[in-house]
Amino acid sequence: MTIDFTKIKPTIGVTGSAGKTTVKAMISSILREKWIVFESPDYHNTTENTPKHKEKIGPIHRAAILEYGMGFPGQIAEHCSIIQPNISVITNIGMAHIGNFNGELGKLAAEKSEIIKGMDQDGVLFINQDDKNSELLHTSSFKGKIVTVGIEKPGNFHAESVRFDEEGMGFTVRLHGKEYPFIIPVYGHHNVYNALFAIAVADLLGFSPQEMQNGLSSIIGPEHRLHFYHLKDDITVIDDTVHAHPTAVKAAVEVLVQVGRNKKIAVLGSMSEQGVLMEEAHLDVGKFVATKGVSQLFTYGNFSKYITEGALSAGMGEDKAKHYTGLNRKKLHKAIIEAVEPGTIILVKGSSKQNLFETVEFLLNYYSDETEVFNEF
Repeated sequence: MTIDFTKIKPTIGVTGSAGKTTVKAMISSILREKWIVFESPDYHNTTENTPKHKEKIGPIHRAAILEYGMGFPGQIAEHCSIIQPNISVITNIGMAHIGNFNGELGKLAAEKSEIIKGMDQDGVLFINQDDKNSELLHTSSFKGKIVTVGIEKPGNFHAESVRFDEEGMGFTVRLHGKEYPFIIPVYGHHNVYNALFAIAVADLLGFSPQEMQNGLSSIIGPEHRLHFYHLKDDITVIDDTVHAHPTAVKAAVEVLVQVGRNKKIAVLGSMSEQGVLMEEAHLDVGKFVATKGVSQLFTYGNFSKYITEGALSAGMGEDKAKHYTGLNRKKLHKAIIEAVEPGTIILVKGSSKQNLFETVEFLLNYYSDETEVFNEF
């Protein structure tokens, strides 16, 4: 028997390898169209913060939307023991923190499945139909309702006519027998999946398609997640300097090549917590970059040298792929400047530990001309 959410407060737990913060923000933006909600702050997704969130959720809140982060075994179960979700979203299963699970996706998926075991068993679980790794989730014993989203496969909520638009991503979704157009002010197919999760949750809670459209059109995303800066000489810098793992790096590169009309530069840092897959994961990203039409690749950090090696092995010219160690940030900046020409778009992607936002700041200052932030995501 499914929960009647008109009588019980929706408590929404969002987890997954990528997209958690964005899905949380999108769900919250829609629900705020008519409700007062509690949304856990961005990047406060550790088990140390969950008790603090519990204290802040009060009678005034019609719903609570929480991000459940996980780096090690046992953390998802701990989140659920403190605040039990009755609605759960698992965005995908990827390579983030794979090194803490001996490089085995099955073990990582089992740990993500703890939200399925820990949630209200009469609740609703949302998963990504297109994510092959999500087939590893332990769903067989779940007694509640499972809802799927998809683009390639016909999930319960399916996006069609997906396109890159000047304003962001455009797509249509069939709701209750009728097609509705959506525009989200962010780029990338991965963000269409994120929006589908938000639409699916909002539909469950009785929100209208217009409320969904309005909520998604006004989303305010987390800092340093595909923030676009428009600078002089038609130069664009994309700041994506919080997290770096293979799925996220590839998604950011896809945005770079889809949005860029002229020269496209990727500045990529090392990816952490890949464990025994460290070298293999970086080589794979490099090969991916080489096949996507990136004009120039710069890598920064220790293990990122394998990204460069992967790109070179896949046919990228030696003059187009360069590596710089952590001691050579100034040389990196000089090389970027020498490669930039009017109309260039530059992606800077890395984890916060590498402080690649310093590179973003350098570029903003160097090409400053009444700098305007034109896509706050």
